[in-house]
Amino acid sequence: MNFKIGLVVILVVLALIFVAQNIEVVTVSFLFWEMSMSRAVLIFFTLLIGFIIGWFLNSYLSYRKDKKESSDFKV
Repeated sequence: MNFKIGLVVILVVLALIFVAQNIEVVTVSFLFWEMSMSRAVLIFFTLLIGFIIGWFLNSYLSYRKDKKESSDFKV
């Protein structure tokens, strides 16, 4: 098994255990919105948003690197 995949699997399992232990209902306020939800759901969505931002940032930085390398070859 690839080391990165194994590390990701371990981190996901630890995150799921952490979420499962935090099922209390909390109130979240943002600007004019107020919402009550399980702390586990809040942690899950925060984690999901972090993964999505990281994935997009990695894709964007790879795109910029490839674009720079292709422009270096044209000169």
